[in-house]
Amino acid sequence: MSSIDSSPVPASSGPMATVEKFFIPATSSLQERRPLTLKHGDTFAVFDHNGDAVSGPDSPEGLFHRDTRYLSHLSLTINGKPPMLLSSILRDDNATLTCDLTNPDLFDDKGRLVLGHDVIHLRRSRFLWNAQCYERLSIRNFDDRPRPIRIEITFGADFADLFEVRGTVRAKRGRHLSPVVEQDCVFLSYIGLDNQNRSTQLSFDPKPTELTTGHVTYDLQLAPHESRSLFIEIGCDQKETRKPGHRSFFLALRDSRRALRASSSRAASITTSNEIFNEVAQRSISDLYMLMTDKPEGPYPYAGIPWFSTVFGRDALITALETLWLDPEIARGVLGHLATNQATEIDPVADAEPGKILHEVRCGEMAELGEVPFRRYYGSIDSTPLFVMLAGEYLGRTGDFATIDRLLPHIEAALTWIDDHGDRDGDGFVEYGRQTEEGLVNQAWKDSHDSIFHADGTLAKGPIAIAEVQAYVYGAWQAAAEIFQRLGRPERAAGFLARAEGLRRTFDTSFFDEELGTYVLALDGDKRPCRVRSSNAGHALFTGIAYPERARQLTLTLMSASSFCGWGIRTIASTEALYNPMSYHNGSIWPHDNALIARGLARYGYRAEAARIFEGLFAASTYIELRRLPELFCGLPRRRAQGPTFYPVACSPQAWAAATPLSLLQSCLGLEFDPNALQISLNEPRLPSFLDEVTLRHLLIGNGSADIAIRRSGLNVVVDVIDRKGNIRVLATA
Repeated sequence: MSSIDSSPVPASSGPMATVEKFFIPATSSLQERRPLTLKHGDTFAVFDHNGDAVSGPDSPEGLFHRDTRYLSHLSLTINGKPPMLLSSILRDDNATLTCDLTNPDLFDDKGRLVLGHDVIHLRRSRFLWNAQCYERLSIRNFDDRPRPIRIEITFGADFADLFEVRGTVRAKRGRHLSPVVEQDCVFLSYIGLDNQNRSTQLSFDPKPTELTTGHVTYDLQLAPHESRSLFIEIGCDQKETRKPGHRSFFLALRDSRRALRASSSRAASITTSNEIFNEVAQRSISDLYMLMTDKPEGPYPYAGIPWFSTVFGRDALITALETLWLDPEIARGVLGHLATNQATEIDPVADAEPGKILHEVRCGEMAELGEVPFRRYYGSIDSTPLFVMLAGEYLGRTGDFATIDRLLPHIEAALTWIDDHGDRDGDGFVEYGRQTEEGLVNQAWKDSHDSIFHADGTLAKGPIAIAEVQAYVYGAWQAAAEIFQRLGRPERAAGFLARAEGLRRTFDTSFFDEELGTYVLALDGDKRPCRVRSSNAGHALFTGIAYPERARQLTLTLMSASSFCGWGIRTIASTEALYNPMSYHNGSIWPHDNALIARGLARYGYRAEAARIFEGLFAASTYIELRRLPELFCGLPRRRAQGPTFYPVACSPQAWAAATPLSLLQSCLGLEFDPNALQISLNEPRLPSFLDEVTLRHLLIGNGSADIAIRRSGLNVVVDVIDRKGNIRVLATA
């Protein structure tokens, strides 16, 4: 999905040993660490369940800001020993992390017990706000006698670039400046090879007993049942020295919660008859708005934590499509920011061409120096047609002509790119191929080195025309036709409709394989079909490029046992040469992929199959901590009374995975909006087996809104309008 390959490094030589330069080595599992994450703006943090960040090889933990790790180590002890974990809790809205700890049995030098376990309670409350990590450490003595308590915290900052943390080895680094220690704060600084000074300020209140360059000590004497609070602030590139304390902690906490409530309040609310699904939906919405970063153009969902907490074009576009019914403002922000950063010239290193939509932005030292090509990188083949698709769907959802009018030059440029640069050889299909050896080999969403291959397992050579991108181009031309029709330019609209229909015919001829019962994965550089059963073909249903007579056969193939494992549809069917359910792209389950396929199934009337996908992914979420669907999980068959098998380095939370349950709900309900008629429609709504009732509140359309309830009644579904504001109609069709 991005500038990495998370598949393991092949041990053999030859073509199969070719590995992307920027892969993530899977030498340790995020599942083993079960990290807890916080994010605000361009800052995110990864902690263990004790609230520590343990430095060492393969550790993703720490405090990160703009693709650099500003705090690589943070470890607390009580009387010289690590505390014992009681519990770690992220608030339902992701606003704060709370870790409850207690003392272990503590002994003196002669082995005598001096303090029994579970006497001292420690609570670490932590959140991020404006490039600062705030913490209140509360210590309470529950004993009936006074107790001397020594709290020690060690800390360090390696200022590693995110790509270093991910496993890239650098030949040369910048230099660390001498730390500056004052009475209650420490400044750690690093000057990179890019000549940028990056600094971390650690501030403590009250003044510590001892403070050094990497260590702080508090010697406390706690009376029976006495409680004390220590305040710690860790700032990234702060412009002025900050004084921590009770007031600054609670003011920042108030502001951060207000901001989070204000942004998430735009979303429609979801309550159902299933309390576990309510938790899933709440977590999905909370994760989405935690990952949201305010840009000048509006809210923009960063892709995921820990590896992708930055602007990605494809991820944000798909996330915006998944959530358009819930909060159209996300789509407006995504369209605006990507338009602002649209390529205007040819730059081979960045894989940029005029009109092309951004793939990825990186702000770290390695990107600034060109050690990785992702400073402002355009190497995705699908972002550009998806941009046009989203613009069309946004207009259809909101009727916001003013925004579309501002975006029109960018929409035109994107459409021109499809013609001038997307179709490299003039065969009518859009192909990808990197312009330099530093770029990504595969530039569709399955971008690992071995994801595009032939039936015998031979890797495909480019330029490659992949199936779903042709579907997206079809969707882009359909969207362009709708936009120009509504703007009063029917001739241009007719032209795009004709082009879309022409592509539909040639796509059917060149990509559909009767023997496979599906569309082939891709055409290679010699126009040879990659005769592989894949989930990519399901995206033909998503955009409507598939002829209705193909939809039945394609649906049967996608829902067959070789593809649908019970949790969802595999990226590659188990019948294929490179199938590996533990791989990144060749047999795994990606929630967002399934969401798009389910939307396509519903489009062609296969809501029962869409509901099966919904049920499978919901069932998976019930086995996952926080009810949070990860970036992906393994495609092993579902077994009775057992949960899914996790992928070791999957990001969680991940924006387009978080949006998946919300998109699946829309698909099953057949929920559509017509802002011109001020109408909300539910077309052949179907409730999955685990839901008997769904209530949607604050569904915005025009200047009004509606609250509706959908209930199972025997074999039918009944829709009730609970409340409405404005002259809004709600229609349901059986």
